Amino acid sequence: MLTYIHEDWLLQNEIGKRLYHETAKHLPIIDYHNHLSPEDIYKDRHYQNLTEIWLEGDHYKWRAMRASGVEEKNITGNTSDWEKFSTWADTVSKLIGNPVYHWTHLELYRYFGEDRLLNRQTKEDIYLMGKQKLQDGSLSTKKILEKEKVVFLGTTDDPADSLNYHRLLEDEAALTAAPSFRPDIAMKTESPAEFNEWIKRLEAASGKTVERLEDFLAALKDRIAYFKKHGCRASDHGLAQIPSKKISEKKASLFFNKVKEGEPLTLEEQDGFRYFILSYLAGEYKQAGWVMQFHIGPLRNTNSVIHQKIGADSGGDSMRNGVSSTALHEFLNELNTEGNLPKTILYSLNPNDYPVLAAAAGSFQSSETAGKVQVGSAWWFNDHIDGIQQHLRTLSSIGSIYSFVGMLTDSRSILSMSRHDFFRRILCNEFGKWVLEGKAPADETLLKDYVKKISYENAADYFQIKNKMGGSEKNGNEFSMVRKK
Repeated sequence: MLTYIHEDWLLQNEIGKRLYHETAKHLPIIDYHNHLSPEDIYKDRHYQNLTEIWLEGDHYKWRAMRASGVEEKNITGNTSDWEKFSTWADTVSKLIGNPVYHWTHLELYRYFGEDRLLNRQTKEDIYLMGKQKLQDGSLSTKKILEKEKVVFLGTTDDPADSLNYHRLLEDEAALTAAPSFRPDIAMKTESPAEFNEWIKRLEAASGKTVERLEDFLAALKDRIAYFKKHGCRASDHGLAQIPSKKISEKKASLFFNKVKEGEPLTLEEQDGFRYFILSYLAGEYKQAGWVMQFHIGPLRNTNSVIHQKIGADSGGDSMRNGVSSTALHEFLNELNTEGNLPKTILYSLNPNDYPVLAAAAGSFQSSETAGKVQVGSAWWFNDHIDGIQQHLRTLSSIGSIYSFVGMLTDSRSILSMSRHDFFRRILCNEFGKWVLEGKAPADETLLKDYVKKISYENAADYFQIKNKMGGSEKNGNEFSMVRKK
């Protein structure tokens, strides 16, 4: 009798099994967008137990525990690591169908060799087993990255960050851990105090005094150059909606001065300022050869009680109704008309937006890059089996799935690297289903090419990822995390 997680898990047809076992499972990983700590990577963080590596900062699990009636003290409170893990283990058996259930057991299987279900009966044994394996050094941060053949990590970083740990990592290993430019705070004009406090950090980082809009733009440009010097290949923007009101530089200057003087902008003024700054930055990204990523649609901190008690990213976020198709097309067209449209990935938290994004992406393609504008992988509330399948079907129906740059984790957990395996299993099984349904030919050589492209090669080309010896990472032959002499 097979255990729940096994070698053919999620692979329901013979073609899918061959695509996975002969191609997908052997490919290295490019995780081009995540929230991992570069300090943890550089210092090769060793975790003491499963609570540390699993529950620390994981708002997916926190939400699931709250939904199961768990007291907050056993989620984010001061109870012991064992008590938190015990409560989590009791919760897991209530989550069949939830991706956290799948990820939990996949991570136990891949990293700990554990094929038992986590529940009340097994939790003590599994906790002790995990503690032993984590403390013997075999599952440190770098060991996990090496095990998963991770050759590139794109972290998420404030423009004012010193990038100290990225700089320390530059010469260390075959792995490239590069920063990504995340300037959301540069448009947070609804909070003058927060905006102006960040301006001080920007001044310190850039060495430029910021009094006027032109100073602000010069400082941002300086930081883009600094990030590029240290390997940055992408920017990232979290957007409630695509801005819709184009304004002049003169008006943007007036709005900047208003915020500098401590006065918040109106909603219309915020939209105009965001449009201006995003347009300016997009032109700089195009010059730098970067990828621009838009994560659209989160509704942040909807539970004010949780937010006030614990802070942001604590499990109180949700999704908006949908992206404004008109605003998206007008913004992309403006950039394209001016010659300032960089390679762009569009993500939406609302799965109903996939056709809108795919149609928009198809309108702004270019011979300079295959899939220049594309729909990013199923994100956040959508990175489950049904969501990934829906995403793949939309891409293939409206655009060219052959150019898709594949999966990312968008995670703070090092064990989330297993989500690439999760995605690859779903991808291979989906192709096998399409063959059986007559939607794809039974040409496994062709389908293996698709699998290689989507799982690895497209991201290597799109993000211009090279290995430490200066060659392409397409073959993925260098995985050692040991310093090369």
